[in-house]
Amino acid sequence: MGNERFIAAIDQGTTSSRCIVFDARGGIVSVAQKEHKQIFPQPGWVEHDAVEIWKNVQEVVQAAISDAKLGVADIASIGITNQRETTVVWDKLTGEPVFNAIVWQDTRTADLVRELGSPVGPERFRERTGLPLATYFSGPKLLWLLENVEGLRDRADRGEVLFGTMDTWLIWNLTGGADGGRHVTDVTNASRTILMNLRELKWDETILQRMNIPAAVLPEIVSSSEVYGMATGALAGVPVAGALGDQHAALFGQTAFAKGDVKSTYGTGSFLLLNTGDEPVQSKHGLLSTVAYKIGDAPAVYALEGSIAVTGALVQWLRDRLGIISKASEIETLAATVDDNGGCYFVPAFSGLFAPYWRSDARGVIAGLTGYITKAHIARAVLEASAWQTREVVDAMQADTGIAMTELKVDGGMTANNLLMQILADALDLTVIRPMVAETTCLGAAYAAGLAVGFWDSVDDLKANWHRGAQWEPVVDPSRRAREYRQWKKAVQRTLNWVEGEGADDPSR
Repeated sequence: MGNERFIAAIDQGTTSSRCIVFDARGGIVSVAQKEHKQIFPQPGWVEHDAVEIWKNVQEVVQAAISDAKLGVADIASIGITNQRETTVVWDKLTGEPVFNAIVWQDTRTADLVRELGSPVGPERFRERTGLPLATYFSGPKLLWLLENVEGLRDRADRGEVLFGTMDTWLIWNLTGGADGGRHVTDVTNASRTILMNLRELKWDETILQRMNIPAAVLPEIVSSSEVYGMATGALAGVPVAGALGDQHAALFGQTAFAKGDVKSTYGTGSFLLLNTGDEPVQSKHGLLSTVAYKIGDAPAVYALEGSIAVTGALVQWLRDRLGIISKASEIETLAATVDDNGGCYFVPAFSGLFAPYWRSDARGVIAGLTGYITKAHIARAVLEASAWQTREVVDAMQADTGIAMTELKVDGGMTANNLLMQILADALDLTVIRPMVAETTCLGAAYAAGLAVGFWDSVDDLKANWHRGAQWEPVVDPSRRAREYRQWKKAVQRTLNWVEGEGADDPSR
């Protein structure tokens, strides 16, 4: 390919790891992907094998470069994007994890979270961190490991182990591991730990003391776009130069650099981010305040986020647990055989409800069942669940900011489902726009890594790469929209107070 060079982006996701090689125009040159095992030791617990993930990452990077018929010398830099709050602790001398990685969906920390909030409640650290105390975040997962893995607290106090989210785990391994690997995390991932001061962009000593977490295990907080170190092994000499949590990477890949820009990513869960500029906005409607991104020495840019735990995972559940479909893509065909949901609503509160409710006591329901309902109606209700959950978050964002949205940029694997995109436009009463490159999460990581090494000169170069692929306009009758939204909210109420002894994670709700 002549003298042209390329950027490799690693996307370490909840169900798989992949690598995409991009050219200077933001076009996809090659893709390699590999799933990893989902481990469910007991209800509400979700784990991954961090060693398996690291092996898979090495495989997909080499496969993507090889498939593109490129050599390591053709790669200008590597960027990383990752499932965010998933937590791993490992031995700094051997690189061996002390326990399986605890995944972001995991709810084992529910009791710990309540204890940490006492006597104030879930809002205890929100002013400092932008987050309510909830099982979602990685700080309480780290505390659980320190308290439940035999001997780990003593090892942590002696500085023998390291903590990180998946970005940290991969950067450490890529840059040498036990032989000099860099122990860092970018500001976006750090902002999801409930341990970082949102304004100062530093670990908060008051919170570390309250949680009894030794600072020695924590990585150094760095920007989202800078050279962290040089890769070793098969990628020797390539700069590892960008890292963003997956939702922040998608915002970056959508070039949502202006205050008021909003995107929604549809993957295992769904996540809406609204750019709020250089000041964090404290939500009064169940959203999270977070760092959107930080480019080098430039000031941090902030966002409001609405996190939905289960969207794409519900389609997988329909496939793997119920066997109603044999491939995820079949849900569109099945759901399109009916004109509506037949009065059936599916609220997938499998591990509680995230934004805007923050209720760990909720569990999933299918409401409105009658003898009329077929598997096609259930399939349609599964797709509509993604749309109505998005609507609740959009309503909360507009209430928090006063910004009246007119369009939503979407990305992620589920956006290939055109029926879902139309359902989404109808539920939101907004224009839904899918970019030409729907893999914006990987693209955002590539952009951050490319900016750091001068592959792209500025964010203006990135904006020039963005192109509209398709869009959907709302066509549903407004009275039908209002009626179905009311029914959805009734179904949500049926999920609450299911798990005894657990209540609202966020008392403002």
